Parts: sequence; C-alpha cells; structure tokens
Amino acid sequence: MRLKLWMACMLSAVMAHAELRGKTVEYKDGKTTLEGYVVYDDAVQGKRPGVIVVHDWLGLSDFTRGRADELAKLGYIALAADIYGKGVRPKEPKEAMKQVMQYKGDRTLLRSRVTAAFNELLKQPQTDASRVAAMGYCFGGTTALELARSGAPIVGVVTFHGGLDTPTPQDAKNIKGKVLVLHGADDPHVPPAQVADFEKEMNDAKVDWQLIKYSGAVHAFAVPSAGNDNSTGAAYNERAAKRAWQAMKDFFTEIFSASKA
Repeated sequence: MRLKLWMACMLSAVMAHAELRGKTVEYKDGKTTLEGYVVYDDAVQGKRPGVIVVHDWLGLSDFTRGRADELAKLGYIALAADIYGKGVRPKEPKEAMKQVMQYKGDRTLLRSRVTAAFNELLKQPQTDASRVAAMGYCFGGTTALELARSGAPIVGVVTFHGGLDTPTPQDAKNIKGKVLVLHGADDPHVPPAQVADFEKEMNDAKVDWQLIKYSGAVHAFAVPSAGNDNSTGAAYNERAAKRAWQAMKDFFTEIFSASKA
C-alpha cells in the first residue's frame, strides 16, 4: 500500500513538473511582420530536435498550434509558422485561395517566408540546430518541400496531403534531408500525374524519399474540420489521419536519431 502511494505521489510530481511552455513570437521577413507560435515541454532537459509546422490555406490556426503542442509532448520544440503575415487569417475559401495562389505563384517569396520561420526556430535556446525538420498540411506541405528544395540544412520533411508540384524540379538536388509524403490515394487536388512527376523529381535528384498512400482518403484527410464528405474532394478520414501521424512519429525518430549519432 505504501509503495503504491509513493508511486502515485511520484507520478503526480512528474506530471506537475512537465508543462508545455507556449508563446507567441513575432519575427520578420524583410519588412513583413510574421506571428508564429513556439512551444516545448519544460520537463525535457537541454537542447532537443526542432520542428517547423506550416499551416494550411487558412493560415495559422488553433489546429496548427494544436499540432505543435502534440509535437512538444513528444519531446520536440515546435514552431507553428506564419507564412501570410501577422493578422492575415482568411475567413472564407475565396480569400484563402487568393493567398495560396500568391505564394504558389512566387516560390521565391514562399521560400523566404518559411526560411524566416526556420531562422526563428534556430534562435530558440532549446533548439538543436543540427536536428531540425519541417512539416505541413496541404499548402503547408508544399511550403515545407520548398524549404527543403531551397537547400536549407534540415534533416527531414513531412507533408500531410500537401501539393507536390514545383516550377523548378531541378532544385531537388539541393535537398539535404529525407522526405516523407503522406498522401490520400483518392486526392483530386494532387492527382496521379503530379505524384508521378514528384517521384521522378526525387529519383532524378537521388533523394531518400517515401510516399505512403491511404486508401479511401482525399485531400485534407488529417484535418477534422474538413467534414466527412469525400465527394467534395476534401474530407477528414480518422483512420488515415491516425496512421499518418504514427508514420510521422516513426520518421522523426529515425531522422533525429541518425543525425545525433
């Protein structure tokens, strides 16, 4: 009985000590002010791997911050990046698409915005600069890949139902880390031809890449707010979302362990 009581007390003490520390951070890309979110678990001692989390077409949101929180619980420091700029948070699809097309049409600007997030993460005292990765959802997946194509010293990239196209496939030769693509097999927004072009791009550049397709999943399969109607082309799929998150965790364990060795 005493042993059980002691163990319960110790568990309570550990849980009380372990606490997520989240804060809003402002940083710059040129003259543009960006507003991101940094979070880590203060129970983890010393420097730890860092992960940039890039939002979907609606901009930085509670969903993106929630993903960053989950990564912090895994022992990483995460920065939920802001690509659009402070206060730019689209409220409806037309406005969101306008933002997406602006950045997809200007990959130099897109790379500049995500590089600013990368530099901000490196400034955090908890970040191990030799172990940084990027991930993103939909538009954020495209953005994370562009960071890798820019030649940034990141050890890995994960895209959840992200766009795979690029106007400069030759830039894949600049990729320094590994790539994991988590893709809805029935995604109409990232059709088979785009997937095939991406595979050729990666193979031509001799990138270490993986692509996992989830049956019955369309675009935005990892976003609960996407609803459940596949006929719209974007819908949440709980089974695919859970499998993809586990695949991401396994991938991070692999790349962060390898880069530490």
